[in-house]
Amino acid sequence: MKDILNDKATLRSQLMNSRSRVGSDRRVAASRALRDALLALPEIAAAGTVAAYVPVGSEPGGRDLAEDLAAGSTRRVLLPVLLADDDLDWALYEGPASLVPAGRGLREPIGPRLGPEGVRTADVLVVPGLAVDRRGMRLGRGGGSYDRALARAPKAAVTVVLLYDGEVLDEVPAEPHDVPVDIAVTPAAVYRFTR
Repeated sequence: MKDILNDKATLRSQLMNSRSRVGSDRRVAASRALRDALLALPEIAAAGTVAAYVPVGSEPGGRDLAEDLAAGSTRRVLLPVLLADDDLDWALYEGPASLVPAGRGLREPIGPRLGPEGVRTADVLVVPGLAVDRRGMRLGRGGGSYDRALARAPKAAVTVVLLYDGEVLDEVPAEPHDVPVDIAVTPAAVYRFTR
């Protein structure tokens, strides 16, 4: 188990270092391509509720990810609120003015909290990650927040991770609690995994 944790830490460091070198022009272009590919997914078009995230720093998706998911539809978008134990509470996205600065550089919704179980209402979960492998195993930042959210998601919910090109790997280190995703979207491709 210690080897897996070391492997995860090493890979996280490499991927975050690589992301830190992505220029702003490339980030903007990648965000546009990711938005277009994500919104073109039939699973998103059919979803009544999408649980997503608000990208920070070099995370793929762009600052307007929640607005892009909500625009022009009756779709509900749930966004996370980080709890003290690194678990996630959820609240309804109600437009850009409903997001406020929070700890760790995050922006969080100010609306009523739905509790960690609020994610159970989602048809689709759009989650951050640093990499995914050909099995759909996702490598996150290491806090376990989204592993817990994915474990609570309904079995029928579709899980999507947004990544930059080059972050779909042959294999990422995985632990028993890690939950695979169904789809990875990069600026250049959409990858579907079977569970």
